[in-house]
Amino acid sequence: MGKASRDKRDIYYRKAKEEGWRARSAFKLLQIDEEFNLFQGVKRVVDLCAAPGSWSQVLSRKLYLPAKLSPDKRDGDLPLIVAIDLQPMAPIDGVIQVQGDITNARTAEVVIRHFDGCKADLVVCDGAPDVTGLHDMDEFVQSQLILAGLTIVAHILREGGKFIAKIFRGKDTSLLYCQLLNYLKLFVLYNTEAFAVCENYSPPEGFNPNDLHRLLEKVGTPSGEDDLDCNSGWLEGPNKVYIPFLACGDLSGFDSDRSYPLPTVADGTTYKSLDPVQPPIAPPYKRALEMRKASSHGIREVDNI
Repeated sequence: MGKASRDKRDIYYRKAKEEGWRARSAFKLLQIDEEFNLFQGVKRVVDLCAAPGSWSQVLSRKLYLPAKLSPDKRDGDLPLIVAIDLQPMAPIDGVIQVQGDITNARTAEVVIRHFDGCKADLVVCDGAPDVTGLHDMDEFVQSQLILAGLTIVAHILREGGKFIAKIFRGKDTSLLYCQLLNYLKLFVLYNTEAFAVCENYSPPEGFNPNDLHRLLEKVGTPSGEDDLDCNSGWLEGPNKVYIPFLACGDLSGFDSDRSYPLPTVADGTTYKSLDPVQPPIAPPYKRALEMRKASSHGIREVDNI
């Protein structure tokens, strides 16, 4: 499928390139902000699983750049944005990059050092595993990724802060909801995907972030006993957990499932598809492409003999 075909089929893909976003996912965070006024009073933000950086771009444009361009701005008043990913990422104005593992507590320590010992007002995570097509497995792996994000949240988010994470809905989602409700007020927001929007972070009294896994295990039992029976079968029937589920956007917006005609340029010429704003620096498939290129080069050499 060519770029022009995808521009017609996916209007957010086209709009992202036209507005300078690295990925169409930028619009998801913008919609969440419209619904929840997400960035009000936010000075310190952490973007987990940030690459290629579209959510970090939103944070930069919404928080850092307005403060930087303000006539009465002071350097100490500029918002701090820290982006974390295992993959390297092209620079973004006002964004500090940390190449690290969100499942490692030392990564949290690095973030807190950047905040001069303070904690974050907001943590966002648009990360997701490479899906297999087996939904139960994909849902489980995604929930584990969110809990890894929650481990970071427990170390770096201030009380009263917010946490946003992509979720895969499925038969065991109630367990994940219960785990998140231990610490945050929870909504589930739906646009083209589902996101957990967690507000008012309030860990239990005497909570130690290093003991997070023990509390999560207890959520999986009806009695709260430490029997490690971490399943969601008992969360059905009268025990079922219902979370407010909000639709994001309205009928006046673009439909991500509809094909749109390419616009006509002002001078009457045909619309030309744009290249992506920022290609990946070190994609996971880079080595495979190099091997394929080397293999095809060897085949050509044999053909020329």
